[in-house]
Amino acid sequence: MQIREARKGDLDGLQELYLHLHETGKLPETPELISLWNEILADENYHILVAEVEGRIVSSVTLVVIKNLTRGMRPYALIENVVTHKDYRRRGYATALMDKAVDIARDSGCYKVMLLTGAKDENTLRFYEKCGFNSKDKTAFIKWI
Repeated sequence: MQIREARKGDLDGLQELYLHLHETGKLPETPELISLWNEILADENYHILVAEVEGRIVSSVTLVVIKNLTRGMRPYALIENVVTHKDYRRRGYATALMDKAVDIARDSGCYKVMLLTGAKDENTLRFYEKCGFNSKDKTAFIKWI
């Protein structure tokens, strides 16, 4: 397994992996999609981490570092889109990616890392707890727009 940041040629493989998250189809490679992809890749605060096995992206975690005017101007980070291909689950790929994401947040001076999940499955919730996250310190509110 190789853990690395996503690169330009990973868009199709990442979209394929996202079918195991909540997407129902891959986005067509329009100029708008390519422009967004290039913008994400160029953003030093946006990290799409991937686990690659035999040239295939099998797991991914997105970490975004957000600048902040409180806490001594220390940023915070948000984790999203945690996913592992169904055929590669329970092998430690997502755990390794989560550890890498937290390392990046720490190295960026973040004072906290947050994530939200809509998952109700106990195994998923235990996974996040084993990664060091808790659901007790904060209450999340979401407004879908």
